[in-house]
Amino acid sequence: MRLLYQFPTWLQRLYRGVVWRMDSSSKVVYLTFDDGPIPECTPQVLDILAQYGVKATFFMVGENVERYPELLARVRGEGHAVGNHTYHHLKGFKTCTHAYLQDVQQANAILQTHLFRPPHGRMKYSQKKALRLAGQTIYLWDVLTHDYNPCYSVEKMLSVVKRYTRNGSIIVMHDSLKSKDRMLKVLPLVIQWLHAEGYKCETLP
Repeated sequence: MRLLYQFPTWLQRLYRGVVWRMDSSSKVVYLTFDDGPIPECTPQVLDILAQYGVKATFFMVGENVERYPELLARVRGEGHAVGNHTYHHLKGFKTCTHAYLQDVQQANAILQTHLFRPPHGRMKYSQKKALRLAGQTIYLWDVLTHDYNPCYSVEKMLSVVKRYTRNGSIIVMHDSLKSKDRMLKVLPLVIQWLHAEGYKCETLP
């Protein structure tokens, strides 16, 4: 079951130079949100984060940002970090490296960030190499909540976080229509549990 929630060790070794987990010397974790921003979900996420005094990192799709630039401004204005999630939410395995890089650059013309996460957590080795050469820091995760999966209850998602979170964990959720209902229910519970366990939430550097 471990492979459902965390990347296997052999894959982490294959993709050296990608950040899967941060420093484990202190009780700090990193909440991250993919696929936004959208007005149906992202403002509610920001309200919850503000309620608990928590900072997070948002990996944004470029075309969404162009539609809703006010959400990018709000995310940054409230002290959160912003990452690149490509312009068109491309699937790396189905896109040639040149086109993939152009899409990332198109998004970065708006986002102006060195933080990057490939959609679906997948990319070709050539894409990873080219992105690193271009100065992008590639972040994946070591705790996957499955908030996009309708088969996962709030209780199940919370149990995943409780079981796999450790010092330096990067936790991924999604501010998307597909995940909205489940994610907005579990997010406050996750934050409450993290605080009870003594974890501090910070933005990715």
